[in-house]
Amino acid sequence: MSHPDDPTGPSHLDRRELLKLGALGVGGAALGGLSACAPQDPGTTAGGSQAPSSSPPPGLAAQAPAEPFRTPPMETVRVGFVGVGLQGGSHVRNFLGIEGVEIVALCDIDVPRMEEVASWVEADGRPRPTLYGEGETDFVRLCETEDLDLVFTATPWRWHVPVCVAAMENGKHAATEVPAAYTLDDCWRLVEVAEAQQKHCVMMENCNYDRPEMMVFNIVKQGLLGELLHAECGYNHDLRAIKFSDANEGLWRRAHSRDRNGNLYPTHGLGPVANCMDINRGDAFDYLVSMSSPSRGLQDFARDNFPEGDPKRDEQFVLGDVNTSLIKTARGRTIYVVHDTNLPRPYSRIHMVQGSRGLFQGYPNRLHIEGRSPAHRWEDYADVLAEFDHPLWRDLEAMSEGAGHGGMDFIEDYRLVKCLREGLPTDMNVYDAAALSAVGPLSEWSVANGSRPAAFPDFTRGRWQSYPSWEIVRA
Repeated sequence: MSHPDDPTGPSHLDRRELLKLGALGVGGAALGGLSACAPQDPGTTAGGSQAPSSSPPPGLAAQAPAEPFRTPPMETVRVGFVGVGLQGGSHVRNFLGIEGVEIVALCDIDVPRMEEVASWVEADGRPRPTLYGEGETDFVRLCETEDLDLVFTATPWRWHVPVCVAAMENGKHAATEVPAAYTLDDCWRLVEVAEAQQKHCVMMENCNYDRPEMMVFNIVKQGLLGELLHAECGYNHDLRAIKFSDANEGLWRRAHSRDRNGNLYPTHGLGPVANCMDINRGDAFDYLVSMSSPSRGLQDFARDNFPEGDPKRDEQFVLGDVNTSLIKTARGRTIYVVHDTNLPRPYSRIHMVQGSRGLFQGYPNRLHIEGRSPAHRWEDYADVLAEFDHPLWRDLEAMSEGAGHGGMDFIEDYRLVKCLREGLPTDMNVYDAAALSAVGPLSEWSVANGSRPAAFPDFTRGRWQSYPSWEIVRA
């Protein structure tokens, strides 16, 4: 969903829209999202020395279920999409290729783009979806009006929580692009509403479904790496041109770099290794420490690429060019997470999972297993893929060909639809969405307070100790 240049000021919502959001119970989330680009203690004030609370908020009405949450099977999944820009449009195309899906409604403030995406649905021989394009909060009307099973949001980050809450409070399941939230209050809000409304709230972390990551998961499940002890992950992507673009993510993403200093986008790297370590399913994030380098890259890029007098040259950024965070788990394991988006570099996510018997390391992808691999030498990914490829990739390789990000986007969409249609627990649940997203605000607090440890909330309230781990699944 495209948005005007200043995404941080409340002036884009008039009083009527704010009151409407408040009546739905999403006003706080919406307003928090509008102002949350300001650096802040994850639950209280900006840069405060008081450590963020790891306890549930007062008055939490519901409780995590004793077993992983599931809902009755549904023959057809009726979907409404909020935000159909580049990534949202890609998901629409994926859903068109999945059996048992009806695309009922679309919502976006970019009406020509929404009309274009609607034409794809019609070209596939389906009824034209109802369109919602009457301002930034028209997703509320969609959630109130349409007979849907699932609302899927691929909007700028500040809208993820308001859309998900509006969906769930109107009887729909919710799915959101990453991160699900970027304050602890909003992480808890998603958990609270999902539990109270008995609805799924899924964060769509596509890298969980990339082929090398799923192969590693398969290897881990076979016990070939022994006891897992450590992982390294991260998001290393030169986003300077994207952040300064006058279209798409450039309309809103740069604001986060102006006002926030921490590990702002951890889930692409962290999601796959969290699965391998059974986070929320036998282990849990305990605490993190975080530190950031100086901020130079965006200022240098603006000076090198925009003429004298361009206001972009005057912008100042607080986001450290490289943020390094270390997570300790309840079982004592360690995870290194890096965020590096403001400097010239080739793309990499970092992907390393290490156990007592061997390790896998990504970029380039390679494997070493004691007793199998040549001593002190790597085995190449291409040489071991046929042996260790995840069965889900074998099942869906042909169907996913040509889909976004090498096919992993299709596989994550396929799995969500399958779980809803068969009444299965979703691969990633609201507790995973909250725990992974909490790295952002916790790292901001730690950076602002001399890299002091920041404790993760236990969003499951102890259920992580008994929830079963994600197993090897098939199509």
